[in-house]
Amino acid sequence: MSKLIWIKNGRVIDPANKRDGVGDVFIRDGKVCAQPDAEALKRAEVIDAKDLIVAPGLVDIHVHLREPGQTHKEDIRSGSRAAAAGGFTSIVCMPNTTPPADNPGTIRRIMDSCERNAVVNIYPTGCLTIGMKGEQLAPFGSLHAEGIVAVTDDGLCVQNNEIMRRALEYAQHFNLPIMDHCQDMSMTRGSVMNEGYWSLRLGLKGWPSAAEDLIIARNVVLSQHTGAHIHMQHVSSAYGVDILRRAKQRGVRVTGEAMPHHVYFTDEACKTYNTNFKMNPPLRSERDRDAVIEGVLDGSLDIIATDHAPHAPDEKDCEFDTAPFGIIGMETALASCLEVFVHRKLCDLPFLISRLTHRPAEILGLPKGTLSEGVDGDVVIFDPNESWTVDPLHFRSKSSNCPWNGETLRGRVKRTLVAGETVWLDAPGFTI
Repeated sequence: MSKLIWIKNGRVIDPANKRDGVGDVFIRDGKVCAQPDAEALKRAEVIDAKDLIVAPGLVDIHVHLREPGQTHKEDIRSGSRAAAAGGFTSIVCMPNTTPPADNPGTIRRIMDSCERNAVVNIYPTGCLTIGMKGEQLAPFGSLHAEGIVAVTDDGLCVQNNEIMRRALEYAQHFNLPIMDHCQDMSMTRGSVMNEGYWSLRLGLKGWPSAAEDLIIARNVVLSQHTGAHIHMQHVSSAYGVDILRRAKQRGVRVTGEAMPHHVYFTDEACKTYNTNFKMNPPLRSERDRDAVIEGVLDGSLDIIATDHAPHAPDEKDCEFDTAPFGIIGMETALASCLEVFVHRKLCDLPFLISRLTHRPAEILGLPKGTLSEGVDGDVVIFDPNESWTVDPLHFRSKSSNCPWNGETLRGRVKRTLVAGETVWLDAPGFTI
């Protein structure tokens, strides 16, 4: 028998379809559908979303799931459950696994595990170069045939400009975007935090924002030269935002993303040497944070992504200098972004939701992020005003390296559905 779900009484916000108002969402056999007849509604499973927001499932195009090879930190099962708890129904996983995802066999292995273990939609990326060494291009064609949606050496950056140029030309044959981690490695050797007042005061080697700016500028030049699409990952510097702003005004095919942690914190957070504030690129100055926020608001930065990067507790429990870079962020992303953008009245809810749903989906050509009729019934239901305290003991991720630990945030995911199936419910004892 056909299964019908009726989500009623909520404020439905679907930016892709310019919908915003109290209403209903119907899902039949996993797909969003028009309102059924009265007889069918009598048999529907009803979800009352009164006083809640009903939106397309969130889309995160920058996630590290650590499988294969680093499953003590995270795996596809735990990472997808963390995504669901954060309201994300579609995520894109990075290829810096062990071994790196630079060949069709590793991509197939990841996809097989996703089919068995994932509770949300997972899309893989492939390496840009063999072994992420920046020396020889990976086989984009065979990776594309296995289902990758982009190529990237995220975590590393191709330093050779000629190799990057050839990668752009090669990727265009398969309509694959290149996602780039922008970092001039010669300027950051041994660096652990943003270069500035706080690095000097703390006695830690500083990381100049110019190391990011140079590669963003390089990529703009190469995109204009080749016509290829380059997506700049985790943009964190004021000048980097401005480079993208001016490039977009000239019609260059570049996009960029902001991170929740870069719009919420500054490098002052490192003053206690808490390694949960160590990430790449690092937390930067107040000026940089303000510029990244403005970049999101004016469209210079197209979307918000998390760069969810789990590490085991013993790996982070050490000196700031030696701890690995990276934090987790999917379970706190929505609430932290609500705090920065909506509760401070910098933008409205539809604007923020657009940066977390259809806009990231469009960058990689994913059929997600809307509530259009006929699409998969991927939905998040959340209370934008409910306060909660971030408790690492309650994370669905295997790891707890989160800079919001102990903070009180406003905005709580109440329910997440993927193709009409509930994969997260904010209720005691819920498991899937």
